[in-house]
Amino acid sequence: MKLSFSPASPFARKVRIAAIELGLIDQIEFFPAAVAPGQANDEYSQITPLKKLPVLILDNGDVILDSYVIVEYLDELAGGGKLIPASGPLRWKIKTDHSLLQGALDAMLLCRYEKMVRPEGLRWQAWSDDHWNRAWTAMARFEPQIDAMLARPLDIAQIALACVLGYADFRFADCGWRKAYPNLDRFHQKMLERPSVTISLPPAA
Repeated sequence: MKLSFSPASPFARKVRIAAIELGLIDQIEFFPAAVAPGQANDEYSQITPLKKLPVLILDNGDVILDSYVIVEYLDELAGGGKLIPASGPLRWKIKTDHSLLQGALDAMLLCRYEKMVRPEGLRWQAWSDDHWNRAWTAMARFEPQIDAMLARPLDIAQIALACVLGYADFRFADCGWRKAYPNLDRFHQKMLERPSVTISLPPAA
């Protein structure tokens, strides 16, 4: 299997953590892909017209895209029900939590693009503020849930939350999430005890 990858991508990081935790990391070959807005990448567009990271290319050439779907595939490959519960209320709780966190990452990435990629004269501050608020209030949603999250086995929602917080450190180092959300800070420190989380940290900004 081959996985498109950038060390700065929180979505690719999520898959990397999952692959390590599932014992499948040695079966995956990583290949770099550049997907910056406004920059063509015709070769990668042939793999996925959405030009997003990551995609998983199977040995038979089939392409699986979206980080959650890739983790779901890897979870099934590892026997199923490991990072995503197979059934029951917890399955829907974890899937919903993951969707919220995925949306928070999407919002943070848009803020990053607005500030760093869009020409200064064309930037829309209210739009950027709105997307940052979506990410910030998503973090707040998890602040009172940390004890319950840490009490259960590792799952895709915990991995996604670690990626949100890691991306906040990477791209928004002065946002103050630790002061605002001490339980999230405690959660993040606990997650950093896992080699998969530490190894996959993005490079220094």
